[in-house]
Amino acid sequence: MDALNAMRIYARVAELGSFTATADNLGILKATVSNAVQQLENMLGTRLLHRTTRKVQMTQDGLAYYERCKDLLADFEELNSLFSAKDHAPLRGRLRVDMPLALARNTVIPRLPEFLDRHPQLEIELSSTDRRVDIVREGFDCVVRVGGIGEQNLVAVPLGDVEQTNCASRAYLKRYGTPRKLDDLAGHRLIHYAQTLGARPLGFEYVSAQGNTQHVPMAGVLTVNNSDAYREACIAGLGIIQAPRVGSYIGDGTLVEILPRHRPPPLPITLLYANRRHLPVRVRAFIEWMREVMQAATR
Repeated sequence: MDALNAMRIYARVAELGSFTATADNLGILKATVSNAVQQLENMLGTRLLHRTTRKVQMTQDGLAYYERCKDLLADFEELNSLFSAKDHAPLRGRLRVDMPLALARNTVIPRLPEFLDRHPQLEIELSSTDRRVDIVREGFDCVVRVGGIGEQNLVAVPLGDVEQTNCASRAYLKRYGTPRKLDDLAGHRLIHYAQTLGARPLGFEYVSAQGNTQHVPMAGVLTVNNSDAYREACIAGLGIIQAPRVGSYIGDGTLVEILPRHRPPPLPITLLYANRRHLPVRVRAFIEWMREVMQAATR
């Protein structure tokens, strides 16, 4: 039995939890199912399933192998239909994506139902973290970055720029006053944001009249590495933040914009993926949809 067919059988066993149900579902002998799983285990040198008289359950290695099987089988099916007449064949498989927490919460997740309505047979694993994940080592199809890209060995797809603003809570402004010019910042606090705690923040960032990015060193009692904590600290009155306008809570009055003539520069939004010769169709579809989403969000 070839390995690909054995993978198909194993994936169905993993989903149904039964050798007998798998044999009935695929129209093959139960012995064929058992032999396929045993072949894979011998080839991999690890046990994929715990077998009892009542049920079949995946081991930790079996679960990891099943997740990769789904992706490989979906890629193989996609490859077989690449030159067929089925121009509108449904997309299948799993799409694994990472993006910053605030972008996922405020922009992507509210519109995600429309993407899944277009492609109902897709499964999405969405990682939402401000940590810079390793796209290759951690097995992501693509990642979305706000700000600097970092890695140079990835394919970068620009999605647009998001405007930033300076915010403070009403309670903070009542206590410390509202700054009207840059010199007023000497009497204020800045909540510092650093992806790596221990890094030295540059301070209040703004674009000069000449179009250059400048910094004003500012005191602060709090440094965070998470966008939710950054926003909540501002709401709690711990200082001023500089954040994307999307989801900044200015519109509902929770936060107040200050120093509008001294905003920080816009943040570029970029989608990155590993340099693959044949990018899966499901990834290309997600890229095009993200272009639509970000175009509407940054308009």
